Amino acid sequence: MAKVTGIGGVFLRSRNPARLAGWYREHLGVPMSDHGTVTFHWDDSATDDHPGTTTFALFAQDSDYFGEPGQRAMLNLRVDDLHDLLGRLRARGVEVLPDTEDSEFGRFGWCVDPEGNRIELWEPAPGM
Repeated sequence: MAKVTGIGGVFLRSRNPARLAGWYREHLGVPMSDHGTVTFHWDDSATDDHPGTTTFALFAQDSDYFGEPGQRAMLNLRVDDLHDLLGRLRARGVEVLPDTEDSEFGRFGWCVDPEGNRIELWEPAPGM
């Protein structure tokens, strides 16, 4: 039987894709092309301690986890040092939400891109 084998991508609508791609490059270090695309190859960055995973999850329509009710999708970006990245984003004037969360899955923090999309930043727990 045919089945899904992983997440192929995450796509956002943008009022100005080139500008938003530049923001993701500058502030989050995402190696976006000038056209606003990037492909991550887990085999290239996976280690025994961090094998690399991508999660697909569904949330209730009335969930406030994404932020604004009109936001239909949220990026979850893996990071290697959440505390340092959040501090750097604050210093650059990026909107960083005040709360962080520690769980069995690792540490989580959130920022907002220039178009109002909440972004979840995830420092995975060891072995994830």
